[in-house]
Amino acid sequence: MINIRKLIPLFVFMLLATPALRAQGILGGHVTGNIQLDGQISHADSLIGASDVTERLLTNSRADILYTNGNFSAGMRFEAYLNPMLGFDYRYKGMGVPNYFASYQGELISITAGNFYEQFGSGMILRAYEDRYLGIDNSLRGLNVTLRPFSGVTIKALTGVQRYFWNYISENIVRGIDGEVNLNSLITSMTDSKLRATFGAGFVSKYEPDEFIATQENGYKLNLPKNVGAGAVRMDMSYGNWGLQAEYARKGQDPCIMNNYIYRKGEALMLNATYSQKGFSANLQAKRIDNMCFKSSRSESGEMLYINYIPAITKQHTYAFLNMYPYATQTTGEMGLQGDVMYKIKKGTLLGGKYGTDIHFNGAVITGLDTNHIGFMGTDGYTSSWFKTGELYYTDLSLEVAKKLSSALKLTCTYGYQIFNPAVEGHFGNLHHNHVVVADMTWKVNKNNVLRFEAEWMGSDSKYDPDVDDKRCGDWIMGLVEYNFSSAWFISASDQYVYNDGNKANYYNISVGYTHDATRLQLGYGKQREGLLCIGGVCRQVPASNGLTFSLTTSF
Repeated sequence: MINIRKLIPLFVFMLLATPALRAQGILGGHVTGNIQLDGQISHADSLIGASDVTERLLTNSRADILYTNGNFSAGMRFEAYLNPMLGFDYRYKGMGVPNYFASYQGELISITAGNFYEQFGSGMILRAYEDRYLGIDNSLRGLNVTLRPFSGVTIKALTGVQRYFWNYISENIVRGIDGEVNLNSLITSMTDSKLRATFGAGFVSKYEPDEFIATQENGYKLNLPKNVGAGAVRMDMSYGNWGLQAEYARKGQDPCIMNNYIYRKGEALMLNATYSQKGFSANLQAKRIDNMCFKSSRSESGEMLYINYIPAITKQHTYAFLNMYPYATQTTGEMGLQGDVMYKIKKGTLLGGKYGTDIHFNGAVITGLDTNHIGFMGTDGYTSSWFKTGELYYTDLSLEVAKKLSSALKLTCTYGYQIFNPAVEGHFGNLHHNHVVVADMTWKVNKNNVLRFEAEWMGSDSKYDPDVDDKRCGDWIMGLVEYNFSSAWFISASDQYVYNDGNKANYYNISVGYTHDATRLQLGYGKQREGLLCIGGVCRQVPASNGLTFSLTTSF
């Protein structure tokens, strides 16, 4: 729905911005921005499960405009979903100006009024962020203040309400304070020390009015907490080649639809150890999450209105088949361990050859918690052991070897092994065991022309079941050819085919793109498989589609 009052700031700002675009400034200021338009035309395809779309053209568009003048800045975003593209929540339908702000950035104090994004630590108690490709915008509208009273000391305080599609839930208030101390900046004697140390702590609370929710067993009304708090402490230390980061968070009683309205308190621990030197780096991560879903609305079951963010510690793959079964963070409870090692075999050795060889190994295991059920909604729900693991959720092992065969030719070979539990997506069934092999060759024809070939194979013990309708099941092969020429144009063609124990279908795609300065246009035609799009452990469902897609981006 279009709200005329919300459009008034847009018209006023555009009147001011028009001469600025010509003169590169308003009263000594400067105007910058970017525009993005994405569109889709899809038609029915019974073979892949693509439904007919009433509208012939679906579009998502936005324009961000920023005015800066010294320490002062102001910005706004115009959005239009007419109508939302497939996979985006239909409640985005409409257009307007959902985000606008004014900000002052000084040495001692910074203040933002209006919409803002903020994060405390790794985000386990607060992360207000936006990801346009996932259709998520958890921005806060209110006041955000940052103080820097001493060198190395930062204090943040904020209060606001969260965006919920085109609305802001004014009754549900988020408040937070966070402090961080960098000892190397605060203590003069530690300025040049090899030991680098930063410590921080934060607290976030939400206020939410009471509502009537009856227990399942006897119909009694739940006594819901109106104020729920979450606190965290963290440290970031390094010495020479070594590094260690740790953060622990704890949340008060927060019965909600995501945990079936139990009163168990939540907690989370994240550990990250690193070592690096020339030609070698290693990283080890561990985490334990227990009932850490933290939303400003207890009755919201989707991906919106999260106050916090629990990052995934699985590798974010780029190859299609390695990314076919992405892992979505289980905020209700999980334990995980990830190791990552990168090593460069030196030039001139037997295995390194003339140009050296890069080896990258990554392994991750995610399990549920070992729990003991003690009650239903209105109780603590369960108890759990800190060190015992529950059922296996996900395993991901990959080995990547990259080598330049000549000054113009580079080959990258990857092997991956994954175990996937359908339970993490709310389905029943056996574990899926997948083997993936990838060969990626890049040929630099000349200074402005690059040709790339990619071949992938996935063998899986999963079998297609019409009742579950998981179109990822079965054995797959894929081929891709991409040609970049004149440093401006590219064209690519790919095809994914499930040939055994799956819902047999071809998923082909042809894309062409053109880039000139800050403007980029891309067109694509083909079939999109139904599945999940995940970024950093947060996912959205992408339905099957067959048709044309396009994207236009530009900045000024």
